[in-house]
Amino acid sequence: MWSNFFMQEEESGGGRGGAGGVRGGFRTGVKRATGKSGLTDSQEGKIKLAFFVAIVGVTLTVLAVGTEFWVELSPPKNMYDNETCTSIHYGLWKKCLKKLWVSDIDQERDSCGPADLAGDANCSYFKFFTTGENAVLFHKSTKKDLHIAAAIIALLSITFMILGSICITMALSKAVEFLLKPASFFFILAGLLILISLEVFRQSVLALLDSDQTVLVQYALSWSVACGGAAGAVLIFGGICFIVLSLPRSTWKICLRQEEAS
Repeated sequence: MWSNFFMQEEESGGGRGGAGGVRGGFRTGVKRATGKSGLTDSQEGKIKLAFFVAIVGVTLTVLAVGTEFWVELSPPKNMYDNETCTSIHYGLWKKCLKKLWVSDIDQERDSCGPADLAGDANCSYFKFFTTGENAVLFHKSTKKDLHIAAAIIALLSITFMILGSICITMALSKAVEFLLKPASFFFILAGLLILISLEVFRQSVLALLDSDQTVLVQYALSWSVACGGAAGAVLIFGGICFIVLSLPRSTWKICLRQEEAS
């Protein structure tokens, strides 16, 4: 009787062990099916460093899009009177008319400006985003189609930056490495879009100047455009970094072996 009892205990224990093995195998299969893989400290540090580079690009883009120093329009400094002259600088959303003192302008400069000199500024938003009216600057009419296109492309760039940031945040919090690939796509596309927005805006400025040739006005791209160009380069570089980090480890081993063999 006792031998039968111990045999039943061993069988029940074996059954529980087998069930535990099945459950363990089931968990392993679920883990593999979800695609989760733990990131090492080295990988996590590299991803955070690349994400910091991308955040720098995002910050520069927001700074460029939100400011109105994309271009400066400078007419002859003696266009109105010998004491003051008017310079205009504007961006995607807002234009500013600034009255400057001629005595503050460099004597060797023929045009009014630069816009960073002290003076009275009067800023207002473009009406073609609300009522569809073109703005008239120094008797020249803006090309609202090109201007609106540049603004929309810039907003699309910011949208893709947000999507890329969400992917990287999930990759770090959930240890999901495969999200690096869509993040790299989003950041590279965002960098290309902000560069395209700059070019479309430049074409709108040239179209503005060609709308009326009676008044000679000089133009100069300002520091907001420089921020946008730097942002595009940084975002593309950050996206390439995420592509490199998303490569499988076996690829790195093969490359290292080929370098050692050569």
